[in-house]
Amino acid sequence: MIKKGVGKKGLSPVVATVLLIGVVIIMGVIVFLWFNGMKEETITKFGGTNVELVCNDLIFSASYSGGVLYITNTGDVPIYSMNVKTSDGGSYNTRNIRDLEFSGGVDWPSNGLNQGSAFSGTISLDGTIELIPILLGTSDTGETTYVCEEMYSKELS
Repeated sequence: MIKKGVGKKGLSPVVATVLLIGVVIIMGVIVFLWFNGMKEETITKFGGTNVELVCNDLIFSASYSGGVLYITNTGDVPIYSMNVKTSDGGSYNTRNIRDLEFSGGVDWPSNGLNQGSAFSGTISLDGTIELIPILLGTSDTGETTYVCEEMYSKELS
């Protein structure tokens, strides 16, 4: 008569320990890579100030009248670009000001709108217009743009 379980061997304790350590290491690497992918790259301006805080210092005026868009940088922070958000009848459209075609071959300045500078260009925009500033800062990978939050924007009727 043959007894159940006799002559059968399970995993040795050494192999089981090695497998357990391998699974723990693999799970640790996965968690590390997941958290590493979630961290946001810090963009700085003016010698190390976080660019998000620099948005607080933006001072600019803007108007849209007779088909002409006027923007003046009255603050100390250069404005690299602008997102132009137009809304009409519940639909929104956001475009970078550098991509818009102004009449007469006028383009947004290549280095942005420096302190005390002004820009004007003739363009047809419908509905409510919102100008959202974009700043240029530095990061570990070089120069990087940062779009300020909409609370720093100007709304034009």
